[in-house]
Amino acid sequence: MKLTFHGHATLEIQTENHKLLVDPFITGNPLVENYDLEKFKPDYIILTHAHQDHVLDAEKIAKNTEAVIISNAEIAAYYQEKGIETHGMNTGGAFDFPFGRLVSTIAFHSSSFDDGTYGGNPNGYIFFLGDKKIYVAGDTSLTQEMKLIPELYGVMDLAVLPIGDNFTMGPKQAAKAAEFIKPKNILGYHYDTFPPIKIDKQEAKKTFEAIGFELNLLEIGESLNF
Repeated sequence: MKLTFHGHATLEIQTENHKLLVDPFITGNPLVENYDLEKFKPDYIILTHAHQDHVLDAEKIAKNTEAVIISNAEIAAYYQEKGIETHGMNTGGAFDFPFGRLVSTIAFHSSSFDDGTYGGNPNGYIFFLGDKKIYVAGDTSLTQEMKLIPELYGVMDLAVLPIGDNFTMGPKQAAKAAEFIKPKNILGYHYDTFPPIKIDKQEAKKTFEAIGFELNLLEIGESLNF
């Protein structure tokens, strides 16, 4: 299993037979240099919510590749009207896709498209990919519901948590989320892209180390293999 960080909240997950792309925001990311959308060849695009910094390149990539967009019912309907194949879900639901099982989880945030269209409820997702389990929290605050993840779904091989503060959890809340979830590995994301979410990365790592966890912070284009 290979997960590549493409900046902000954009994740590319390579399984044995499928490529998944989460929240593609590439062309608008000031930290991404020499971007090339043509290199992205996902089979599925998974969107956590409708904010521009999570969906900006979804339509173009989907039309380039005929990827299926998976998201909440409102976002799925929005892209279906644009001629894109979609699969709508909603909070708490699960579905078995060709790549594996996907569970839609609670995220406390807001959700609307740049044109003002309502984007439904934001979500995180749990991916069951072969013998691996990945929790992508999406944009969210700390929630009590995170305590139920290991109880309901077992130990996550990887938890991807926002740590940028201002719009989402900061390092302190995210560290508490790690205590709730108890994953094998943690990846921080949604930080440094814009001035309001710039963080002290070394201090963030120390916050996690203080409670016995290692916080992985990848460079853009860097991957985790697990």
